[in-house]
Amino acid sequence: MVIALYPWKFDRTHIENIFSKTPMQKYISLLFAAGLAGCAAYHPSPLSTRSNATRDISHIVVNAADMPLPELAAHPFDPDDGLDMTEVAMLAVANNPQLKIARDDLGISHAQAFAAGLLPDPQLGIARDSPRNADSGSINGFNLGLSYNVNGLLTRSAGKRAAQATVQQTDLNLLWQEWQVVSGARLLFVRNMAQQKLLGILQQEHELLAARYAATDQAARLGEVTLDTANLDLAALQNMETTINDLSRQINTNRHALNDLLGLSPDTRLLLVGSADIPSLDEAKIQQNIAHLAQRRPDLRALEFGYASQEQRLRMSILAQFPVLNIGLTRARDTFGVSTQGVGMTLSLPIFNGNRGNIAIEQATRQKLHDEYQLRINTATTEIARILQDQQLLELQLHNAERGETALGVAASNAQSAFAVGNIDSLMYTNLRNAHLAKQAEAILIKQTLLEQRVALLTLLGGELPETALAEKKE
Repeated sequence: MVIALYPWKFDRTHIENIFSKTPMQKYISLLFAAGLAGCAAYHPSPLSTRSNATRDISHIVVNAADMPLPELAAHPFDPDDGLDMTEVAMLAVANNPQLKIARDDLGISHAQAFAAGLLPDPQLGIARDSPRNADSGSINGFNLGLSYNVNGLLTRSAGKRAAQATVQQTDLNLLWQEWQVVSGARLLFVRNMAQQKLLGILQQEHELLAARYAATDQAARLGEVTLDTANLDLAALQNMETTINDLSRQINTNRHALNDLLGLSPDTRLLLVGSADIPSLDEAKIQQNIAHLAQRRPDLRALEFGYASQEQRLRMSILAQFPVLNIGLTRARDTFGVSTQGVGMTLSLPIFNGNRGNIAIEQATRQKLHDEYQLRINTATTEIARILQDQQLLELQLHNAERGETALGVAASNAQSAFAVGNIDSLMYTNLRNAHLAKQAEAILIKQTLLEQRVALLTLLGGELPETALAEKKE
């Protein structure tokens, strides 16, 4: 109530100062008291100017019952022995800052649905007339009216259903956002594992190059090898250090991105453990899942509820084109003491407006939501088909890369023995080792891309990937 914002109170003394002492006085006082009793109280909520991100995850509550996917809810969460890929996803759901804001939006939607279900308030009008040239027969007059907007009841049902559908839409959008966070956590975990594995290989190679350069540099000083040979080893060592430095920056960027996703402070050092393997694909079951995307994916179900909410808003606009009707009761007394009472009614005439503009807007909005839903279905189907084709190519490339890695590994090992006894020169030996290293990096990156696409496929399909094909391979 607006009256509640004034710094003074309505008590019996104020009422008596406003109105003459009449039999209606006590009823007016009761109406004011009842209105004030329903007002909400204000409590300040100051803003904080400091970051509240933490580096200690031990106090973060990860409730399995709140996880958005069954495989997360069934997985134990124990950060003491490090975090595997599933535990990272669980921590992201529990502590991601953007999800906290999305949950606040859900609270707003519930509040809006509550507001939509409330009945419109009646309107009370009060006035007092005081004669300016009062004679012996003049008294103070008053006018008291109570009215109600009937159209608020006409559109209340549609508005309530629209708000309830919006709550369902917001709830499903939150679930979809949780899925996106889970997907992001898995992607960052996959990249971290691949980068760390590649870094380990590069560091081993760096140790070998450093030892070889130290030997050739010493040999060059003694005149046993040419200076060009030592310089060639130095160039290889420097190139390896550049590659390691570039990869270290990528790892640092990935680590900060993961900390940000998990709602942790930038200097947090997480111990990531376990593998990033994801089950192989069963394309037959995937095709079955594609046919039920609308029932499986929260974003599509959210669009359905959004469309249902818009249907109700269109219905409200159509109902609002009927004339606005206000009905009220009046009680009055003029300055000569004549009292009257009656019934009043006001009716708008929908001649020029008739709410036609709002109806056109709601119809256009409904058409937009209809097209957006169809586009989302088409985009998801196309993206799934693209990933499935890429998966076949990547699996073939990974197989070839791993086979080439094995062959080059044997060749590099033999070349090292041959180089030690002087059967091959330093350039041939260096080329073989570089080729082996490049093939190892290629296999790691192909597997990383393969796993990243499967993580994306998990979200696009609306659940975990079918594991039947993997089980058949194991048998």
